[in-house]
Amino acid sequence: MLSIAVCDDEALQCCTLSKKIQVILEQMHIPCTVRQFYSGNALLEEAGHFDILFLDILMQGLDGMETARIFRQSSSDQILIFISSSREYVWNAYDVEAFHYLLKPVDDQKLELILQRAVQKIRKHPREYLLVHREREQKKIFLNHIRYFEIRGRMIDVHETGGCFTYYEQIRVLEDRLGDKDFFRCHKSFLVNLNYVDSYRRQELLLDNGERIPIAKRRYDDFCTELLACMRKNGGIL
Repeated sequence: MLSIAVCDDEALQCCTLSKKIQVILEQMHIPCTVRQFYSGNALLEEAGHFDILFLDILMQGLDGMETARIFRQSSSDQILIFISSSREYVWNAYDVEAFHYLLKPVDDQKLELILQRAVQKIRKHPREYLLVHREREQKKIFLNHIRYFEIRGRMIDVHETGGCFTYYEQIRVLEDRLGDKDFFRCHKSFLVNLNYVDSYRRQELLLDNGERIPIAKRRYDDFCTELLACMRKNGGIL
């Protein structure tokens, strides 16, 4: 299922574009969810969980271009499509790796074409994710955005590149779901994404952002084995 965000501080335009996107994808027989945001700050709180982002440039407060720059600091693989009433910022869009730039009012045929291209790109380069239940909703979390899970009883804190949130899950269920996805439980309270490990020693590992995670003594040898396998799989030169 595709997750799409539309961000525009003009509520009516945001709603209109969201409905158009929903209709086009239904006609393409592609299941999707489309959420609306009315400010850059509101979008940034959850932007990492969407496949495609439609972002208005001329917004009050945090404008669309600055929102995109902040977003790209922690995520480089989502499809970003700008919408604007002005051509003025077309060249700036390249700086944040925008997929396309649509002028308002958005032409239906043009929108359909861009959505078709975006879907094709996603299908060629699918991103693995988990669907978790949180606060009466399902939340999509992409595996390559997760640094580690911290276990606190039946509560799990998900530490992502863009922030942290909590949901309820049994750790054994989570481990089974992740399978061979480069995550390792190095300690009873921590399940780490090995791709973010920068260095390690016998009692702890260091992540790329400077955070330190303990390694249980009895899990150290298995940790070394799994990290080595992960590096080999992902092109590390050993």
